[in-house]
Order: sequence, then C-alpha cells, then structure tokens
Amino acid sequence: MTLLRDEGLTAEELAVWRMLQRAQVRITRRLESELLVAHDLPLASYEVLMQLAEAAGRRLRMNDLADRVLLSRSGLTRLIDRLQRDGLVTREACPDDARGLFAVLTEAGAGRLAEATPTYLRGIRTQFLDMLGNGEMGQIRAMLGRLDAAGVTGAAASPVFRTLR
Repeated sequence: MTLLRDEGLTAEELAVWRMLQRAQVRITRRLESELLVAHDLPLASYEVLMQLAEAAGRRLRMNDLADRVLLSRSGLTRLIDRLQRDGLVTREACPDDARGLFAVLTEAGAGRLAEATPTYLRGIRTQFLDMLGNGEMGQIRAMLGRLDAAGVTGAAASPVFRTLR
C-alpha cells in the first residue's frame, strides 16, 4: 500500500499501533462498564476522585487535575459540576489566585471511591495484568517508561505511575 510507504510506516508498524489503540479502548470500556453497573460511577469520575484522594489535602487546582485525568478544561468543568451535584467534590477558591479554583474531595466522595476501588482494581487485574506472561510486566514498564520520558504519555503526574518506576 503506497499510503503506508509514503508516510514512513510499514504494515506491521501500523498494525501494532492499531492493536495498542484497540486494547486500550476495550480495557477502558470494560472498566467503565463494571464501575457503572456496580457503583453508578463512570470511569472518568473514578479517575477524578482517585487523583483528588492521592493529592495533598485531597485537593487539586482545576488546571492540574485536568492534566492528570487527560480531560480538556471545559470537559473537566462539566464533570466536576456533576460530581459536585452528587456531593462527591466541592470547589474552593485559591487564596493566592482570584481566578483559580481547587477541586476538593468530600467525605462522601472518599466513601464512594473506597466502595468502587475493589471493582476498579479487579478490572485492571482481569482485563490487563492477568493477560501478561512472565517477564512481560517489566517489558511493558520499560516501553511505557521510554514513551513517558519522551513526553508522550503524561503519566508521570500520577502518584500511581511514579510508584511503578
């Protein structure tokens, strides 16, 4: 196929890229489905609650939170609106920046996160980790580490990712 040659990708390279995309989407959809069925909690909401729980003071500036959960600023604002309506987070003004806002995890949010975490971790185990053979975890970590070091993944902001290094 000339399109692949013209763009400098082999058929195998493109196939690997597409496999990576499909695997990520399928795992994410399954995790989301499990969280919705068991806890009525979308995956993006779980990720926001988790990031806030891991942050100092259970709070993050909205801009920092958007970067960590890979959402646009407007997308995060809409999600925080829903989480605030549900009593899972609150917003607080930044004392040193009149335009800045913190998203803050509430006790109800911490409780909902604690209820959903076993489902989330079980999903990661069954949908991803159990599929890996001996030595593959180290290989995947090395590959993702190279991508992260190149600035591709942005996962370094996550305390969970930092513990894997």
